[in-house]
Amino acid sequence: MSAYDTVLIERRGPVSTVVFNRPDKLNAIDSALREELKAAFAEVEADPETRVVVLAAEGRAFSAGVDLGDSPVGEGVESLLMDGFKPSLDAIATSQKPWIAAIQGACAGVGAAYALTCDLAVMEEDAYVYQAFAAIGLIPDGGNHWHMVQALGYKRAYAAIVGAEKLPAEACAACGLVNRVVPAGKARQAAQDWAETLAQGAPRTLRHAKTVLRQAVASTLDDTYAHEARLQSECALSKDAENAIAAFFRKEKPVFTGD
Repeated sequence: MSAYDTVLIERRGPVSTVVFNRPDKLNAIDSALREELKAAFAEVEADPETRVVVLAAEGRAFSAGVDLGDSPVGEGVESLLMDGFKPSLDAIATSQKPWIAAIQGACAGVGAAYALTCDLAVMEEDAYVYQAFAAIGLIPDGGNHWHMVQALGYKRAYAAIVGAEKLPAEACAACGLVNRVVPAGKARQAAQDWAETLAQGAPRTLRHAKTVLRQAVASTLDDTYAHEARLQSECALSKDAENAIAAFFRKEKPVFTGD
């Protein structure tokens, strides 16, 4: 476990879990947590033993969003978002590894952006995503508009934002904001189990599917087709594919090494 004040890193085999650790503040993100997330994300990305990352939180909430007592709204908010938050959010989106969010309780504001930027998400049945910005005359940030409109469509996203609606777990799953809903208290273990299963898969598949899908959102079918073809060629020439195909014909389970 690495030595941070507001973040924990837990490692179990090929799965690393990065944990928000300000439970007394509902994991509201202050300057210390914001900076430690950058370092912690870089650490797990550089770890050659880590194949899948879980993003979790201590206590009864995933995150209440920005700690307004530490990061007051006003002059400088644009640089705060661009220089303070975007690097760590980008680290998830551009990671060579899949990230799974384990969401409990309130998942609000920029805290929700961290969960929704992850590639996969598990949400407890009594948890909710909340964009409360309208109540204080602001708009969602951290990329939340993009996540909301991609999943909900324009009209539902607009209604949720201007009405500061709490989106319960089942609604989040129904629209695709999250993948799975689990009983209260079970998100972290469910995410860990899922991560361990994924970690047995081919690293190139995990990495390249993420790359193509994220670019496909803003690309044409032809561009996506060509991108797939280039990366498929790399996969097809790998030792992992050669060994897995041989195992298929032997009716054996393949072992993926990343070679």
